[in-house]
Amino acid sequence: MTKSVKATIAVLLLLCVIIAAFPLLSIKDSEFGGADGAAEEAILAIDPDYQPWAESILEPPGGETESLLFCLQAALGSGVLCFGFGYLVARKKYKKD
Repeated sequence: MTKSVKATIAVLLLLCVIIAAFPLLSIKDSEFGGADGAAEEAILAIDPDYQPWAESILEPPGGETESLLFCLQAALGSGVLCFGFGYLVARKKYKKD
């Protein structure tokens, strides 16, 4: 890998960190809600008497557990995706003619 490629990768990684950290650092005293909370608010605005017809079988003990499960799901998905790409690249690289 050449120096220019390494420098490009370093700049792109730094840019990713800045893009991810900027909203968290610039917006003070804000709550980042998820899509579930926004959907619940929209439904209650339309029909205040709405009763959900299904409930969760297993309710996580706190928001941290829910975040942990989401992170594990994202890590597992990216692992499977990267394994698939690696497999395709290796298959092409070691293909016998």
